[in-house]
Amino acid sequence: MTEFQPTEFQPHGEVDSLTEIVRRTVASAPPEELRWSGSFEDYLGLVQRDPRNARNAWQRLSDMIESHGSRPGESAGERPTDRVERWRIFDDPFSARRTGDDDAGDGSVALGSDAVFGLDASLHQLVMTIRAGARGLGPERRLLLLHGPVGSAKSTIARLLKRGLEAYTRTDAGAVYTFDWEIDGEVIPSPMNQDPLLLLDEAARRAVEQRLNRDGQTGYRLCIEGDLDPVSQFWMNALLQRYDGDWSKAVSHVRVRRFVFSEARRLGIGTFQPKDEKNQDSTELTGDLNYRKIAEYGSDSDPRAFNFDGEFNVANRGLIEFIEVLKLDVAFLYDLLGATQEHSIKPKKFQATSIDEVILGHTNEPEYRKLQSNELMEAFRDRTIRIDVPYNLRISDEAAIHRRRFGALGSRARRLAPHSLEMASLWAVLTRLEDPQHPTLTRLQKARLYDGDEVSGFTQAQIEEIRGSAPREGLDGISPRFVQDRIASCLVEDRASVGPREVLDSIEKGLGVHSMVASEEQRKRYLELVAVCRDAYDERIREEVESAIASDGAALDRLCAKYLDNVRAYTSRSKVQTGRGDVVEPDERLMRSIEQRTDIPESRKDDFRHELMNYIAAVHLDGGQFDYRENRRLRRALELKLFDDQKDSIQLTNLVSSVIDPATEEKIAVIRDRLCERFGYDEASATLVLQDVASLFARSDPGGPSGGSGKGEGEAA
Repeated sequence: MTEFQPTEFQPHGEVDSLTEIVRRTVASAPPEELRWSGSFEDYLGLVQRDPRNARNAWQRLSDMIESHGSRPGESAGERPTDRVERWRIFDDPFSARRTGDDDAGDGSVALGSDAVFGLDASLHQLVMTIRAGARGLGPERRLLLLHGPVGSAKSTIARLLKRGLEAYTRTDAGAVYTFDWEIDGEVIPSPMNQDPLLLLDEAARRAVEQRLNRDGQTGYRLCIEGDLDPVSQFWMNALLQRYDGDWSKAVSHVRVRRFVFSEARRLGIGTFQPKDEKNQDSTELTGDLNYRKIAEYGSDSDPRAFNFDGEFNVANRGLIEFIEVLKLDVAFLYDLLGATQEHSIKPKKFQATSIDEVILGHTNEPEYRKLQSNELMEAFRDRTIRIDVPYNLRISDEAAIHRRRFGALGSRARRLAPHSLEMASLWAVLTRLEDPQHPTLTRLQKARLYDGDEVSGFTQAQIEEIRGSAPREGLDGISPRFVQDRIASCLVEDRASVGPREVLDSIEKGLGVHSMVASEEQRKRYLELVAVCRDAYDERIREEVESAIASDGAALDRLCAKYLDNVRAYTSRSKVQTGRGDVVEPDERLMRSIEQRTDIPESRKDDFRHELMNYIAAVHLDGGQFDYRENRRLRRALELKLFDDQKDSIQLTNLVSSVIDPATEEKIAVIRDRLCERFGYDEASATLVLQDVASLFARSDPGGPSGGSGKGEGEAA
């Protein structure tokens, strides 16, 4: 069964009134499958046909996550097989489906408004822990603790799991059932929506378990564990007494029904947030006496006079989220010990009551440090599985966060010029990185390495070593919220467009009043990183303009072919045949003019040329075709060489001149069009970039970009 959706509005004829629109689009009654009810024997038939109906909360959560599938995620090592899975539940398929942003069938991924970007390793660890709990390997008796800095998506992760369970229980695969008592015309619901199989005695449970696990279809062992809640136990005892111990007659008063999880209706999903320590009351978790009913039943120990409406009670069969769990009063934390290890809670005046739920908490760094230093909380720490949820350390993932919020603004607001979000994200990532221990690696290069770019002299294996030497990276630095606030402040100003320079200026201004900057030294360091981003932006737009000037595809192809012909002849100790039919020695000057632009020193030129030829041969051997455009460094070197060859045909300093001759103006228009086509600029922002780059060239050495850049491949943003 597919997820239930409201009827879509189909306009016809004249424009309908709002009343008519609401009438047509409002959700009708849930389908019949969601309103299923039957006897206890009917339910046993359902369980026999699909043993998954007997799952516990951990198994249901694991199945829900896996029902959405996964795809290859980020690299976790040097080998291609060292890639963790990216679980699609964290792409937020719920809002993506509602907005019609489904996969287009072209390999793209539908992402919802709550999608979690990056963090694949942390999310994979969380899913593997849940899977282990589903298989009864230990985590099912632990508290899952998401630990990380403010704004690192801990609440979003919990929200997606809750929404996933809500949607999953509306499908056939995620069906979940509970029961009511029908006694003397009165319907008494199971107050904790317990599994009807808990009505079985011990011997029957073991026999049913053996039958359900006989074929091993589920991938985990199904167990019927726990006792009936006090209310259900009261009525079971009363009916057994009425029928002289005849269990079958007692359960004839049971009506099994299907229900769906809903956080809003407090069914299967619980959320608890600490309040003022002086006002915290553990009955918010375990329920409280209904004093109005004590007079009716005559005793405060009668379960009918108790409201089983605490967060632990309502979350039974599903998931409970503890927001800022370590801000709880110590008495609450002790309640968690029994809830995790023993799967039971202790309501006031009653025996320990069984619960079946996943307990998920999240906390920030200061509270977690406090927990670590508190020796009295050793038992709590021992029952906790910590999963770090750091900030993103990949520029592209950080930019994706901001693109979901600002990238689709278009004409509805001030336009964001290319690289605005990228430069803001670069700055945010730089604040989260530790200074590299490698003497030749800058923090900017480290950010580029983490983002998957090539930096000369560093391999994937070295990247893993660099990560391993900085285990706390991502747990400090600037939150995405601050960056979004600064971008928002730019967008509301009276500007035709907002570019990287305006965003970086706004970030610099905001650092003067940002409450999360702990010291003046830290503020100064963050300001220095803004300057690094400005330099990186200058290098980026300079590279783009050079590429636009030298973007004659046919000329690049010819230059690359000429270079490869010379390298091939050099490595095979042969000669090159020219177009005129002459046979000449390999052109060393041409080869070095290109290789120097990829930072290949004279001492390594032979190794590089042989490696290049071996790589091309391997590509051809696999049936492929070598394409220099797929190698960023080689393509860039060819563009720079072609740019140097063509730079005299247009003086970039003319771009800032008040008087431009028609021929030059025509060439500038061509470059501007190429910037718009290749890099996403509009005419206004492309003109600004050309003026910026002209100013850069005017300040640089007359030797041109090959000598004036001064940063090399490793320093480009």
